[in-house]
Amino acid sequence: MSDKALFIDRDGIINDLVFYPSHGEWESPRDVGALRIRPSVEGALRDAVERQWRVFLITNQPSYAKGKCSLESLQQVQQQVLDHLENEGVMITDSYVCFHHPESKIAGFGDCECRKPSPYFIQEAARKYALDLSRSWMVGDQDMDIEAGRRAGCLTALVEYEHSSHKRGKVRPDLTCADLAEVVRNID
Repeated sequence: MSDKALFIDRDGIINDLVFYPSHGEWESPRDVGALRIRPSVEGALRDAVERQWRVFLITNQPSYAKGKCSLESLQQVQQQVLDHLENEGVMITDSYVCFHHPESKIAGFGDCECRKPSPYFIQEAARKYALDLSRSWMVGDQDMDIEAGRRAGCLTALVEYEHSSHKRGKVRPDLTCADLAEVVRNID
């Protein structure tokens, strides 16, 4: 029997976006000092794991490709998120990070097959962990997350995170919620 999975975008779901005046945008944290975990995330994830969900983080992190920070600082932020969740008793099965961007300023970090809305990482996890994608959910705060889930054959849940509202509205999710805790309460 295949397992069901909860694929979760990181920024806007697990942690807050950060406003960077230098670019006038809300973006992913570029260093550990800017990382802020969202309220009730740990409890929601512990609940999901207790209810037999395999939990995966799938995130696009293009700031290095765009020349805004070092690759090492982005890797440190991702590791800090994973360490925090583990310290809070949350079992993350695996995490996947795309550091590419189509308009990359860094050689080798341009076009790729793994950047959402591509379902590449979802499909990779499904193969590696024998997951049933028809029983699985992709949770995100942007259209690209919902589109990735749809392309993979997952159910989709949109979290209405305030600072990413301009990046959604064209793709309809199966479920719309205020936060991750509400998503977990409403899925089987």
